[in-house]
Amino acid sequence: MPPERLQKLIARAGVASRRAAEQLILDGEVTVNGQVVRELGSKADADSDHVKVRGKLLLFQSSPVYVMLNKPKGYVTTLSDPQGRPTIVDLLHGVRGRVFPIGRLDFDTEGMLLLTNDGDLAQGLMHPKQGVPKVYAAKITGKLTDEDVAKLEAGGMVLEFGRTAPCRVRRLREGEENSWVEVTLHEGKKRQVRLMLERVGHPLSKLIRTHYAGLTMGDLPPGRTRLLTPDEVRRLKDAAAGKPQPVVSAVTPRAAAPRVPRAPTAPGRRRGVVSATATSSRRDSARTTRPAKPGERYKPSGSAGNTATRGTHRPTKPGERYKPSGSAGKTATQATHRPAKPGERYKPSSPASKPAARATRRPARPGARRKVLS
Repeated sequence: MPPERLQKLIARAGVASRRAAEQLILDGEVTVNGQVVRELGSKADADSDHVKVRGKLLLFQSSPVYVMLNKPKGYVTTLSDPQGRPTIVDLLHGVRGRVFPIGRLDFDTEGMLLLTNDGDLAQGLMHPKQGVPKVYAAKITGKLTDEDVAKLEAGGMVLEFGRTAPCRVRRLREGEENSWVEVTLHEGKKRQVRLMLERVGHPLSKLIRTHYAGLTMGDLPPGRTRLLTPDEVRRLKDAAAGKPQPVVSAVTPRAAAPRVPRAPTAPGRRRGVVSATATSSRRDSARTTRPAKPGERYKPSGSAGNTATRGTHRPTKPGERYKPSGSAGKTATQATHRPAKPGERYKPSSPASKPAARATRRPARPGARRKVLS
């Protein structure tokens, strides 16, 4: 790996930002291979040199990390805040190593924020000459007129940071008191969207960044993070290299569902009339019934299924004989009986089932002779 500036290596190790790393070098708290370095232009090799800050050896990340954050309102886009306000670092749960934001979002602005430890990619995306598209959805007071839209898109509006560049404005939804508009910028000045809309007399109450360099958040909840996919990383690198990126919209029109044509009607037959054959086959193949109530006999929906073998019955009470729903099922072998009492003779429910071999006897008393029941 080629040598890099010390402040860049210190920032990549997660010790401090580049500006804070420069101050550490000037204060003599950085050593390279045991030698104190005080010059800001000094370089070191992360693979072969031993870089220490305040006596602690630095460990450098070998692979870059790319993270997407859905920033909620009320967080500062910085790694540390002197005023003690919540920062985006409080939302980076599970992100290993030190990452820094690509660009900034205001304290009250929500939406997509990208973070990485790839300094070259971040610098290429934030450079003004690349013109990376950034899409915002803004809730404003009132409605934008055609004259307001033309004034915003033309550019040349003098604000506190200078003149604005041409942009794209589209009306999304309009209400009686408020409306939503979409603003696509190719530059990133501080509070630019807010100042532009205030200049035309429509201050905004909510601002969300929905897209950056052609990437979208999807279903990422507010305050949550996810790693970028390889395809998303490739698109970011193409944007940093100056390749044109497609300008996407915050609201995608809903596609109309294809209409399925009806089947042609047979000659001499009216639509909606079902033949008896179709009714019978439909009844036999797709018959459904409601659950039977306790004590209720099974009632099939078709006459073809009204057989004794398909009957359902309520549970048999103790001592009650089996009563099938069809005459064909009334056989002695299906009869059920209550449990026999001690010493009671077997009483079948049908005369045909009284063979002597199936008779049961009560237990013999002590000293009694055996009597076979006939």
